[in-house]
Amino acid sequence: MDYKKVKTDNVSVTRNIEDFTQGTGNIYETVSVISKRANQISLEMKEELNQKISEFATTSDNLEEVFENREQIEIAKYYEHLPKPTLIAIHEYVYNELYFRNPHKENPEEF
Repeated sequence: MDYKKVKTDNVSVTRNIEDFTQGTGNIYETVSVISKRANQISLEMKEELNQKISEFATTSDNLEEVFENREQIEIAKYYEHLPKPTLIAIHEYVYNELYFRNPHKENPEEF
């Protein structure tokens, strides 16, 4: 997923609590859903960054030969300007782009 294309705020915004209780009916369940999605997004971003950075890995462990790679700096700047995973997850939840389900509510007799 290209997180640069997500149109969300890059800063924290005061939100109405009613917006977060509509989908689940419980603010704590909503926070749990959003936090799990934020963790998923964070892991995806980290894996993508590690793949791009691994291309620049050197095999020598010589501390004297430290050099800056321009492409590596550009990649780092790109990821610094991306919105935080929690803000992306909140955006997905508010605009109904996030699918979630609670198996305890679907089949309460099994649990």
